[in-house]
Amino acid sequence: MAQKTTSLKSTSQKSQKSASHKARRTTARRPAEPVGHVERERKYEGDAAAALPSLTDVPLSAGEHGGPGGKTAAGTNGLLTAVSADSESLRAVYYDTPDLRLLARRITLRRRTGGHDAGWHLKLPTADGARLELHLPLDASTSTADPDAPPHVPAEFLARVRAYVRDGRLAPVARLATERRRTLLTDGAERTLVELADDSVTAQALDPAGAVRHAESWHEVEAELVDGDLPLLDAVEQRLLGAGLRRSASASKLARALGPTAPTQPEAGRTTDSSPGSIGALLTALLRQQVGQLLAQDAEVRRDAPDAVHQMRVSARRLRSTLRVHERLLRVDEVATLEEELRWLGHALGTARDREVLGERLLRDLDTLERTEHPGPIRRRLRNWSRQGYRTAWRQTMRELEGPRYFALLDTLDALAAHPPLRGRAERPAAGEVRRLLTREQHRACHRVAAALDLTPGTAERDDAMHAARRAAKRARYAGEGAAQPRFAKAMKDLQTVLGERQDAFMAAQALPGLAEAAHLAGEPGFGYGVLYARQREAITAAEAAVPALQAAASAIRVK
Repeated sequence: MAQKTTSLKSTSQKSQKSASHKARRTTARRPAEPVGHVERERKYEGDAAAALPSLTDVPLSAGEHGGPGGKTAAGTNGLLTAVSADSESLRAVYYDTPDLRLLARRITLRRRTGGHDAGWHLKLPTADGARLELHLPLDASTSTADPDAPPHVPAEFLARVRAYVRDGRLAPVARLATERRRTLLTDGAERTLVELADDSVTAQALDPAGAVRHAESWHEVEAELVDGDLPLLDAVEQRLLGAGLRRSASASKLARALGPTAPTQPEAGRTTDSSPGSIGALLTALLRQQVGQLLAQDAEVRRDAPDAVHQMRVSARRLRSTLRVHERLLRVDEVATLEEELRWLGHALGTARDREVLGERLLRDLDTLERTEHPGPIRRRLRNWSRQGYRTAWRQTMRELEGPRYFALLDTLDALAAHPPLRGRAERPAAGEVRRLLTREQHRACHRVAAALDLTPGTAERDDAMHAARRAAKRARYAGEGAAQPRFAKAMKDLQTVLGERQDAFMAAQALPGLAEAAHLAGEPGFGYGVLYARQREAITAAEAAVPALQAAASAIRVK
């Protein structure tokens, strides 16, 4: 590089600090957990013999760097300092399915040796166009019986891409060798703001059998934000472009290595069939967002992350609700089966979630009781009942998520997001259609609440009607959120919440007699279960008393 640099070799502590900037951004985690950061980088192409321009005169004022209020550190004159870091020889193997399902979604999975961040890397796209890069050490691979066999992808990363790979098989699709020269652009506080990587790359694309299909070599430059911000990256880019570099035509090294076989990303082929401002365009955007949310939640459920089952269940319900609310805009024969499959998925997730919720509720209520009101080991029994029930239900859920029915549902959802089966009326202006749809959902929910309140308290008919009213309020809430009508959505959410409190108390009351019987058979006192049962009945009564006012508030909302 033909620019003035400061050597790091005499200050090993600074080198170690700068070289590990990616790891610095994460808090300490358990060894099995990946560490990660949001990657914001840009790639450039150019002649390998060309020298990079001097960047030491790029002003820090291009972004907000150098301390509070954007003030630069003393002695820097408000300019960057270019610091040369150790060169690296990197070797990476990229994994994907034979039809490159990961690359089609801007996901890359690789095993890299050499350099300061050797290990397994998984890069996932974020909503703002950046990528979340996760890192695991090289020894995180699942073990194999044959020590000479290629390493297996870590189970943690397999879980995170299962919704995209589905029943496909991950295998090496490319090998890359990179000779990297690194420059760190720092401020006066010795913070690395931008890292420049001057790379000479040799790539081999592999066929499904592992044989080399073709090879290619090229030169590129990467500029990645570390502690800097986008205005500074823009300023650095202007210098690089001015020196004759150009933005890379490939989104990643892997895409360039695979050449013409690299798939088009789904978003690139997703044209909206409806006119801008139409209800069809709004529905298309909503469906794509909700399908993406469900796919993202799949990984969290497989990792058994807190609240993941609930969030995925909500995603499935939102999708089903959207199809029902907008059914007159869709060709019904093409979505009827999809609605039923989403209902099935909700049930598959529901058992684990319900046991989790009930256990948390009963233990929380137990904490409010005097010790004399719950003699015996009731806390231990409730905790074990909740945990064991959840684990059993979660394992059953995982069996469903590994089955052909679930993978077929995901395929159908992909097709729905790409090209929703819209009818001609989807061309109508969105504003008028939103008012009509939300008014209909408002009347439906409030009518069901009124009908439930008219039934005799304590009867099975009233219990069923209250549950149906809750579902109707939830559907109306989701419709309001999807249409960006916050006042409407909040009113329906308030109504749904109190009806949900009633339903949770009702389900807890149903579970308690069985728990009391099990305690009795074990020779344990049953008094505390009766006290908890009374608490649930009180909660049902209190929730029902709050419903009329919330229904009135929901009815009074005027849809814009």
